[in-house]
Amino acid sequence: MALPQELLLSDLLKLRVRCDQGLEHGAGLVGWMHPPVHRLLGWASKPSAFGGRRLVWRLNQLRGLSELEAMVDGEPAETDQSILDGLPTLFEAALTGAEGTVLGSVVDAAVELRTGRILHYLVARSDPRLPGSSRWRLTPERIVDQQPGRVATALVGLDDLPLARSSVRQQLLRRSRRWRDQVSEETSRLRGQFQQVGDRFEERLEGWLEEPPWQDAGEDPADSRRWDEPEFPEPEDRRSRRPRDLDPLDDWEETDWPEPDPPEARPDARPRQRQDPEPDPWV
Repeated sequence: MALPQELLLSDLLKLRVRCDQGLEHGAGLVGWMHPPVHRLLGWASKPSAFGGRRLVWRLNQLRGLSELEAMVDGEPAETDQSILDGLPTLFEAALTGAEGTVLGSVVDAAVELRTGRILHYLVARSDPRLPGSSRWRLTPERIVDQQPGRVATALVGLDDLPLARSSVRQQLLRRSRRWRDQVSEETSRLRGQFQQVGDRFEERLEGWLEEPPWQDAGEDPADSRRWDEPEFPEPEDRRSRRPRDLDPLDDWEETDWPEPDPPEARPDARPRQRQDPEPDPWV
């Protein structure tokens, strides 16, 4: 398998080393670097679970990568754990901010495999061995000073660095922030639509209130006929002769109507029979 252009040191240390003779030399243990120039020189592997024997491989000996193995060419340099512990390194160093407070620790690095140049470091706030913890990118240009076990920067907090990998908590916070922003945008949009509908309704209502209810649309108010004016006006001479205060019932003649006949004079009337009062039962 061809080598990628860049690789995380943690991914390289997970692979088991196999040489060109087909022998396996154990998994990676620690990186070997030169801190002043921020360059990775190689890495060390642990061939056996027992003993302090360690094998150091140069980065230019790497020939290929597979899913579980790293193929190398040539012989390694043998050493022990005490010598590896004395090598200068920035890995697992404490990262301090502008006020000297500890912000996290340097736990990983992205390396250009062709030259060994460290592109950026990865910083963890908590224990890097915890699964799902966040990682922030720290470029070498942001490092102000470096000492054994300490890397000084001018950062106020880790939020000043770009986030390389978010933890479950960071993902929940980011998703909740994004959902809150989306809900706020949707609420603002709906509020604007309701405001537009309300303004249109208010304009139409004001227009309806200004127009008379008896006037049709497009009708000229000067041509509209008043309801109290008659359709066919009387002639001027008749209106002048008719007194305004005259009651039409004053000219009523009662003799014009015949009086009704009494009941006795009607031919179909029957004589009334006098009825005696009922006798008193006590007499």
